[in-house]
Amino acid sequence: MTTPATTYWHEIDSPVGRLLLTAGHDGAITSLSVPGQKGGRSVQDGWRHDPGPFRAAEEQLGAYFAGESTGFRLPLRAEGTAFRESVWAALDDVPYGATTTYGEIAARIGASRPAVRAVGGAIGANPLLILRPCHRVIGADGSLTGYAGGLERKTRLLTLEGAPVSRPAPLPATPR
Repeated sequence: MTTPATTYWHEIDSPVGRLLLTAGHDGAITSLSVPGQKGGRSVQDGWRHDPGPFRAAEEQLGAYFAGESTGFRLPLRAEGTAFRESVWAALDDVPYGATTTYGEIAARIGASRPAVRAVGGAIGANPLLILRPCHRVIGADGSLTGYAGGLERKTRLLTLEGAPVSRPAPLPATPR
């Protein structure tokens, strides 16, 4: 009989709202969620509140939001299918202050052009917002597209990083 794995949690304030972090028994960060996040986590019965495993994450996130750091050096562990894990790993290669497209991520992992939708689904399921920079993925036309944490947060993160931020052009008025 195996005992259930312990999940540790801690919340910290940030310029994009309260951040909920979780970690496993080994201290690896397993998720970072924001309020209202599509598919985000919430504290569960049996989880242990302990800020100890999150000290380095709190320091590095503080430096990131202060504009003093451009990356994270934290043990991360996100569990998903092999396909999702390959997409999430490709996110780690998108540099601070840059953006990429869903199609470019698909090409990086060797996925076919029709797999772009699946790439988008994997990016949307990223459990490590901010730490694994899915906010740097935009539409092929340069428009901001979905973000599990909300487009306002995506815009704030890209602006913080000095990345180009564009919005889709409004559709022309339809003649009556």
